Amino acid sequence: MQSRKHAFRKRNIAAINASVMIFDRSIFPHLLMPARSLAIAAMLILFGAFAPPREKVEFRQDAANRKVEVHIGGKLFTAFIYPTDMEKSVLYPIHTASGKAITRGYPLAPRPFERTDHPHHVGLWLNFGDVNGLDFWNNSFAIKPEEKHRYGSVRFREIVSMDASKGRLVVASDWVDHKGTVLMTEETTYRFMGKAGMRSIDRITKLTAVQAVTFKENKEGLIGLRLDRAFEEPSTKPERYLDANGVETAVPVMQNEGVNGVYRNAGGARGGAVWGKRSPWVALRAQKEGEVVTIAILDHPRNLNYPAWSHARGYGLFATNNLGGRAFEPTAAEVKVPLAAGASLTFRHKILIGGDMTDEDINRQAADFR
Repeated sequence: MQSRKHAFRKRNIAAINASVMIFDRSIFPHLLMPARSLAIAAMLILFGAFAPPREKVEFRQDAANRKVEVHIGGKLFTAFIYPTDMEKSVLYPIHTASGKAITRGYPLAPRPFERTDHPHHVGLWLNFGDVNGLDFWNNSFAIKPEEKHRYGSVRFREIVSMDASKGRLVVASDWVDHKGTVLMTEETTYRFMGKAGMRSIDRITKLTAVQAVTFKENKEGLIGLRLDRAFEEPSTKPERYLDANGVETAVPVMQNEGVNGVYRNAGGARGGAVWGKRSPWVALRAQKEGEVVTIAILDHPRNLNYPAWSHARGYGLFATNNLGGRAFEPTAAEVKVPLAAGASLTFRHKILIGGDMTDEDINRQAADFR
């Protein structure tokens, strides 16, 4: 099936041809075909001049500080960081095209009036709450040593390749238990792009079982963002949320100045109603420092259990979960995904960071994400 982008181009070329023919026959009927071809070429060039160009992507590796910075158009966009004192590698911080941070500072660089809950929520990451019974999602420095045997970690192994001309960074990691035994290997390809006030991240994650593993449905997953205070919903009363182990996390009443985030999905649900719903995309819109910013997570049609369930919370967690199943939707079919040793599973997701994006804007991006 032809993509919307190709159909759009075809319609515009047809319109240009029609315009040139009218111009040719009504005003200059003596023009020959070569002249018409030149006119069409000139109009195509002019039309193309209005399409915003892609901005230059640069990678700046800092091995001493265990990070690779990603600069777009000469500005820091994000960084792939892999510190030894974290249980996973993440993209942190993440900025808009204008330079405003969209990610929460805590726990790496706390900012005033931020929540200090869920210390495992850092930047943009991917992991899951139940692989062979191990919880990879909730692991952090906050877990007591005597409890660590119940958790897994995603250990950075190497930078596989960097190609700034394509905005592509490929990294390898291992999913390990508390003893360091490898359950799965991970190869993740990031594709970074920026143009005309828009930034995007494609994350393609290939998981290969080293030993037999099973993913069991769990709400704690799969790709997640923890966002700046501006993107939260205003809090008017004390709130408590359960983690994967049923432990309550207290969230006190906060000052709500500048807090104005609103979720929506492709099916028209808004606010807290997006949680647990399946949708090809979920978006979050807020004003930060006078600028309207929309963030969207797009699921890929080839992903397992497309469209994914939304694990988006008003306190700033924005996640999409292809393995949630009955943890979100009691009437859903059971999700249980076994991988034999040597078998692989790939997930593809896109993150959009732009201005006041409409549903149509996001739908066009989703149509091209194939």
